[in-house]
Amino acid sequence: MTDKPTRAPKAYRNEAFLNSRDGRPLRILSEYLEPASRFAHFHIEDTIVFQGSARIPPRDVAEKQLAEAKASGGDLAEAEMWLGMSRYYEDARALARRLTEWSKGLKDGKRRFVVCTGGGPGIMEAANRGASEAKGLNVGLAISLPINEFANDYVTHELAFEFHYFFMRKFWFTYLAKAIVVFPGGFGTFDELFEVLTLVQTLKIKKRMPIVLFGEEFWRDVIDFKALARYGTISKDDLDLFFRTDSVADAYDYITRELTTHALESPGEGL
Repeated sequence: MTDKPTRAPKAYRNEAFLNSRDGRPLRILSEYLEPASRFAHFHIEDTIVFQGSARIPPRDVAEKQLAEAKASGGDLAEAEMWLGMSRYYEDARALARRLTEWSKGLKDGKRRFVVCTGGGPGIMEAANRGASEAKGLNVGLAISLPINEFANDYVTHELAFEFHYFFMRKFWFTYLAKAIVVFPGGFGTFDELFEVLTLVQTLKIKKRMPIVLFGEEFWRDVIDFKALARYGTISKDDLDLFFRTDSVADAYDYITRELTTHALESPGEGL
């Protein structure tokens, strides 16, 4: 009696193939199709994207760290710095909450201008938290990294994603975005900001895209945009591609005015 032949796995169940170099196009495509399916199911047609550092703590955590540094003889200067930076966490939280309340109050009754972040801690957590406090759905586009960056607890569970490919994550940041708010951050924040500025400058993004740089002192210290114009590497008109402010009220007024004027009639418009 001969052994029954082993049945070969179907291609779409063959993990060795799916995880191979030859399977990479399928993995890339899945990071387009699976999010697209979930966004369609929850009627997410456009977003307000919040970007910024994963390191910035909420005020209560920063105050606790400062108290511990004073008690233990720790690094007071660093603890005081983080306490100062914690204002951006609280501002992102407040702005996301106000924008979510505004969005939920729009007359058409549709789900519009949903808060979207990178899903991690810091500024990302703050924005998801503010949207959650306003009882609004919100999106977290996380990325798998060697460091322990996790999806925060405030992301709507059904709209929590984890990407392998940075470029697919950036696609979803940009494709659905109708406005972007950029808080102080590091390399990742700069990467995301400059990619969007380049796409807007070169008209690869044709939709109106209000971009807010939140934190005037920070942005003035870290990037001299006027020097770029002075040296001729950007035009003076490029300085109008973004709006800088330190005020939650001013950011809220600018974004809602821009979206009301340019975006309310065009849901789902992509790049």
